[in-house]
Amino acid sequence: MAAPPPARSTWILPDLLPAAVLDPLIGPGAPFELVDEKVLGQELQVFVNRPRTLREMFDRSVAAADDLEFLVSPTGTWTFGRAREAIDRIAAELVERHGIGPGDRVGFISANSAEYGLAMWAALSVGAIITSLNGWWTADEIRYGIDLTTPSIVLGDVRRLERVAQADRASVPVRSLDDLVATALARADAATPPAVQIDEDDPVVILFTSGTTGRPKGATLSHRNILHLAMISQLGARIAAAMARSAPTEAPANTKPNPTQPNPTQPNATHPRQPASILSSPMFHVSGMLGILMTGPLFGTRLVFAPPGAWDETRHLELTEQHRITGWSGVPTQWWRIVRHPGLGEYDLSSLRSIGGGGAPLAPELVHELTQRFPGVTLANGYGMSETVGNGTLIAGPMLVAMPDSVGGAQAGIEVEIRDPLGDTMAEGAVGEIHIRGASVFIGYWGDDDATAESLDADRWYRTGDFGRIEGGMLFLESRMRDLILRGGENIYPMEVENRLVAHPDIDDAAVIGVDHPVLGQEVKAFVVLRSGAELTTSDIQVWVGETLAPFKVPAHVEVRADLPYTDTGKVLKQDLERQELESRQRARALDSDTDRTTA
Repeated sequence: MAAPPPARSTWILPDLLPAAVLDPLIGPGAPFELVDEKVLGQELQVFVNRPRTLREMFDRSVAAADDLEFLVSPTGTWTFGRAREAIDRIAAELVERHGIGPGDRVGFISANSAEYGLAMWAALSVGAIITSLNGWWTADEIRYGIDLTTPSIVLGDVRRLERVAQADRASVPVRSLDDLVATALARADAATPPAVQIDEDDPVVILFTSGTTGRPKGATLSHRNILHLAMISQLGARIAAAMARSAPTEAPANTKPNPTQPNPTQPNATHPRQPASILSSPMFHVSGMLGILMTGPLFGTRLVFAPPGAWDETRHLELTEQHRITGWSGVPTQWWRIVRHPGLGEYDLSSLRSIGGGGAPLAPELVHELTQRFPGVTLANGYGMSETVGNGTLIAGPMLVAMPDSVGGAQAGIEVEIRDPLGDTMAEGAVGEIHIRGASVFIGYWGDDDATAESLDADRWYRTGDFGRIEGGMLFLESRMRDLILRGGENIYPMEVENRLVAHPDIDDAAVIGVDHPVLGQEVKAFVVLRSGAELTTSDIQVWVGETLAPFKVPAHVEVRADLPYTDTGKVLKQDLERQELESRQRARALDSDTDRTTA
């Protein structure tokens, strides 16, 4: 019997699509030709005809788009032409007044705003490194981020700059983004940023990891890292368009109007052919950053900013209807809240063409609900993280519907492997640690050589810390390594139990952790959030899970909560649940001990 193939995923489209589609795109001399080149000492696959800096990509992409809207915010609207002029003026202000130049860090701490986006572009245009301080941080966390990255200036909104002041770092100049932009626009002269030498492997952004364990680290990304994903995204769009042109056209089987179904006869009211998206993810994290630095200029996308405040599903639906939004990007928690919105059918969402996200797999039941609620809308999901610019694997369309538990295959120029604790590639189907290599993999962690060496090997393979398996070139996530539950010698991956829990019609959200057990080592505990008005007992929930999962995976403990703790990117803060659970058990033991002493 032949040994199973190694657990490895590379870009499979060249083997699946006809040469007539691919050759004009990736063949020799084509716009997306791929070749092997040295990148930081290692041979990696790169695009031949790539821009070398983000500003080069911006200027190239928006050369003929001056009148198209770029940023639409409560404070005003910026076309690409007006934005480019503002970016140059802000860049001149940073150089002349604050002495910012290549390699200097410019700290940003703000809620999403057009001014935030313009200043980011201005900083990178003069070779500076955008340092994305988390807008939700406390003064202590801000102090840590500033001490680690030593920015030359910190730019932000008034509310968050007050926290910077509380961090007691008076030696670092601060300035409000509103003041910076207003002053730059008031300049009498037409400014142009000074010419600077920028290499494609120079750092351009420091993104702090979510910090779900320990102190967050500063993942340092280069121009090349982001631009490789940009080229992949462009190539994907061109392939989709070529396939659509070659497919036979058929009249739709159901022409009955449906407010949640895309209707090509109702184009974007402002610019009929311009895509539009709501920039709901924080710009100090990878998905929000990519909206400003990639999606907007690369595809001429109109980016709509919501009013300040926490994400709200009703407001998201209102903005979609008002601005004729064509694409949603977010996390599973948001999609659950939307599909269960009682007034969903009242909104005109006919402009919507795609729903996508990444960072977490979509529960099969969620995929089913999305396809039922939004027929004709393309679903997409991927796997990546800050350290890979969100790049890694992708699955979309009918394949996602057929395999909702997969996060797809590797993208162009990306390699994915499953390895054992010794670093050896495992066999296909085996569960191990996911490793990623490619031109989008980060430079390293800012100011932390030890963490960099632990995460990046000599061949520039990145250890993700996540468990998964590869079958037929497709990646399936199991869990983060730290979340694995070991019960009586059996491995339990919380994600599998969580997917079953949220499939229950009366459960809105769920998280699963391991809790200590004197004999088994650990047991499964589930935290669940019930739908409004629903009532479920622990037994009801255990029976539900046990209908499809092995008995050892059924939660031994169930706690119903009003909500779960989340990071600002939608990830459950399991360490908070673990800490609260430990404190609760310690209090219970202390109470038992006091009771014993009293009885004695």
